[in-house]
Amino acid sequence: MADTEGIDTEASQSWWRKWIRLQDIVWLLLFFSLAFYSPGQGLIELSLLPALALFQVVATKLPIFATTRGSVAAIVIELGIAYALMRYTGGVSSSYYIVLLLPVIFAGTTMGLIGMAAVTILAMAEYLSLLLLIDWTTQYIEPKEIFELVLRIGVLPVVGILTHELAEANRRAARQYQKVAQQLETANENLVEAEAAVRRSERLAALGQLTAGLAHELRNPLGTIKASAEMLTRNVTTQNAVAQEMAGFISGEVDRANSLVTRFLDFARPLRLQLSPQHLDAVLDKAVADFNRRKPPFDVELYLNYSPELPKVALDAEMFSSVVLNLLTNAAQASPPKGAITLKTRLLGSAVEVSVIDRGSGIQPDHIENIFNPFFTTKPDGVGLGLAIVSKIVDEHGGTISVESEVGQGSVFRIVLPLAGRQLPGGASRKRNKPQ
Repeated sequence: MADTEGIDTEASQSWWRKWIRLQDIVWLLLFFSLAFYSPGQGLIELSLLPALALFQVVATKLPIFATTRGSVAAIVIELGIAYALMRYTGGVSSSYYIVLLLPVIFAGTTMGLIGMAAVTILAMAEYLSLLLLIDWTTQYIEPKEIFELVLRIGVLPVVGILTHELAEANRRAARQYQKVAQQLETANENLVEAEAAVRRSERLAALGQLTAGLAHELRNPLGTIKASAEMLTRNVTTQNAVAQEMAGFISGEVDRANSLVTRFLDFARPLRLQLSPQHLDAVLDKAVADFNRRKPPFDVELYLNYSPELPKVALDAEMFSSVVLNLLTNAAQASPPKGAITLKTRLLGSAVEVSVIDRGSGIQPDHIENIFNPFFTTKPDGVGLGLAIVSKIVDEHGGTISVESEVGQGSVFRIVLPLAGRQLPGGASRKRNKPQ
């Protein structure tokens, strides 16, 4: 109940702040006082002064006057009321000439320099038009009255310019504050993401240390089981086919488990890269040769599209060759028979890009977010460490890896590496949906 009352009170205060402001009370008191204490106490003053006060207050509240057309309409109304006041309270000598400042100030705060100048000229012309009401055959203007006339006309552009400059300064400050607020919001989002990444990295590091130790411990019993299965195979008689088959199953599953342990340890242990300037073409050719020697071979067409005269790249040739071999193997597994795979390189300023392009089955959009995570796989016999290890090796080289894929159209894996002695700008994205 207390919370509801607090919300209602706050809403009520917001309503009062929106519709009743201190300057509104000042406007009303000023114009009603002028109407009450006006020496003439004429009907024109008693009606136009309160009307101008009410319009001045209401015009700032209604959304219709917040538009460009609304602002123009408000200025026209104020000019009309001001003219009527001066016309029927002494003409050019009327003390209500000061009311002309209202449309000038309004234009200075809501319009640009040209709009403010146009309204100021209209206000000056409106005041000077009162000279046409003088009967020049019986009246004239004395020199001291000419000075007063010039002073009344001159104050309008001065007030207009000063108001416009003040409004522009406020608008510039508001834009600057908005820009700073956006920068702070972006920095805060980046900080939150960085903190989440740090916490995730700490959890993964702890998990990696635990499981790496467990993997080491698994190797000893796996070796014992493997040796026992081989001894059982040698000692079982050929007539006992079931025992021999079971021993073969044990040996095969031990090899599979040992392979999994080995791959996990490759992922978990810190990498010690042997970086040296390398000709990228030679490193890629080694991966291609290993791919072509695979048994049984893949039924695909591999096309090489190397950019000529690429500078040397700081690489661990053996590890980066394994990265490309892994990507080529995945592309071949996703491609149909006689499918085409392209291995492409190109220069990107201070970096070089290596792309593996296939026109295979593609990757589901909901899988792209997890494709580089360890133990994520869509293959029935996969373990989900291949691309995780690829990503880790690329990261250790100071590069980035990204994937663009569309289901049924194929995938493009892009690796961007800095040239020897260079560093990549940060922030490259790792996951996209559609190939370009």
